[in-house]
Amino acid sequence: MGLREDPLAAVANLFDLALIFVALLVALVATTLKLPELLNPDATVTIIKQVGAKDMEILVKRGKVIKAYRATDFIIGGRAKRLGVAYQLEDGQIIYVPDEMQAPPKAGKQVHPAQ
Repeated sequence: MGLREDPLAAVANLFDLALIFVALLVALVATTLKLPELLNPDATVTIIKQVGAKDMEILVKRGKVIKAYRATDFIIGGRAKRLGVAYQLEDGQIIYVPDEMQAPPKAGKQVHPAQ
């Protein structure tokens, strides 16, 4: 019985191709989602889940230590100093600009932080 007579011989080759395709797809998804940074024991990664929602969660990975912070309704007060400005783009991304990176105000013009 040769290859021409065995219809299942082609199916075995298709299975091998499917496994290679799945492995490449997994590698592509891992790269797209920045998973190599999460698996690197020396990397520092911050992930914000459900931005702006009441159950927002911030995950911070520093080296091998991962900490989760959850938003609460608890209000805290005290003295603070301005560190910068955050802008939200139309697509939902948030960009933080530290005060050191902002252009200095023009002479004679007062700048007040947004309330």
